[in-house]
Amino acid sequence: MRTHDLSPLYRSTVGFDRLFNLLDPALANDRGDGYPPYNIEKTGEDTYRITLAVAGFTRDELAIEAKDTTLTVTGQKAETQSEEAPSYLYRGIAARGFQRRFALADHVKVEGATLENGLLHIDLQREVPEQLKPRRIEIATPGTAKAIGQAA
Repeated sequence: MRTHDLSPLYRSTVGFDRLFNLLDPALANDRGDGYPPYNIEKTGEDTYRITLAVAGFTRDELAIEAKDTTLTVTGQKAETQSEEAPSYLYRGIAARGFQRRFALADHVKVEGATLENGLLHIDLQREVPEQLKPRRIEIATPGTAKAIGQAA
């Protein structure tokens, strides 16, 4: 198990709190639990898809919550109160509950989610506000200078 101490960086930096808040949980994740397995793919210039393998879970047993820059996917199997509960000789399909968290970058929004063939697909879209997008500034010649943002 690898551990990294970031405390020397805290003493010598100012204004990087958000970066350290993202690094701390990633480095402190000692669970090492890979359940459920997942993929993160880039499907376009500003679109992404997270796919989780949630075989055996129904739509009602899954919950997706996006809060600030954290996406949380939770799965909780419904309790079965059946008198004829199966007697397993071998049980290789996990039926345990889970909670998987993903840190989202600024301006990334959840577009939707679908469940098909045991795979939960969560589609994400990065929407950068207009004021944060790069813009071209024209260089004027002396005597014809215009204020930035002035209509032509």
